[in-house]
Amino acid sequence: MMSNNSEKFTAENESALLDFLATHYPQSSKTSLKKMITHGSIGVNGKTVKNPAFVLRQGDEVSYKRHTVVVRAYAPFRIVFEDDHMIVIDKPAGMLTYGEKGSSGSSAYKELKEYLSAASKSRSELFVVHRLDREVSGLLLFAKTEEVQEKLKENWHDFTKKYRAMVEGILNTKSGVARSWLSDGPEFKVHSGREREGAKFAETSWQVLKILEKHTLIELQLVTGRKNQIRVQLSDMGHPVVGDRKYGADAKWERRIRLHGCYLRIRHPKTDEWLEFHSELPRGFLILNLEHEKYK
Repeated sequence: MMSNNSEKFTAENESALLDFLATHYPQSSKTSLKKMITHGSIGVNGKTVKNPAFVLRQGDEVSYKRHTVVVRAYAPFRIVFEDDHMIVIDKPAGMLTYGEKGSSGSSAYKELKEYLSAASKSRSELFVVHRLDREVSGLLLFAKTEEVQEKLKENWHDFTKKYRAMVEGILNTKSGVARSWLSDGPEFKVHSGREREGAKFAETSWQVLKILEKHTLIELQLVTGRKNQIRVQLSDMGHPVVGDRKYGADAKWERRIRLHGCYLRIRHPKTDEWLEFHSELPRGFLILNLEHEKYK
């Protein structure tokens, strides 16, 4: 199912297309507006115009067609956004982002590549931009070309990434910032420690959203993006993510880790337009019931 999101304006007098757009999108730079035009997002009287110097006449209808959000019933997860350059999905808990080389198991990358190939009826390329741990759910971004992948990674630190987590215990303060140095340890586990060679600085801001009896729902925003960063820092605070036995959570909750990527704000690598994506908490995320926690 496809839904178009477009805006339309009428030219009141003769002017260059670029100048006309500048009056309607004053917060956008002329470079961004030129990209909107040259990438085929602008139409005049129903026809795509890619020349910024195109002269509009009085009464011409100018349309700006935003990127198309695509949702297909046969995808194994929700497709949040898709265009010719990238795709955002809502990854379920229990699925790898990218399987190891030679692995025959399922992964978001493998499923998505099959979905894209089926939709285009030809082999499709796909490139990983960032990863979510197997038991972490939420927004996951992929690029459709290596060029776009490199641009997104290059600007990753400028984007906003937010997560929601249900943690053990009640936090004493409403908000805070966690800072630590992280390094890889044995058994694929990340450890906090002092600043040293090989250790990477990690910073995460957080705020309490809701108290849930013996647990707390919090929202976190990544300042840096290190492996297992949120999980390690919450464990260091004495409030591990529910279900995260790897980092000290109570072993009785065995099903999934209660950590979810809920928000992503990025700049489009081709048009420079800022895009925002949201994902609601998965069904059952806030429910703890021992009769249903273990995998069958």
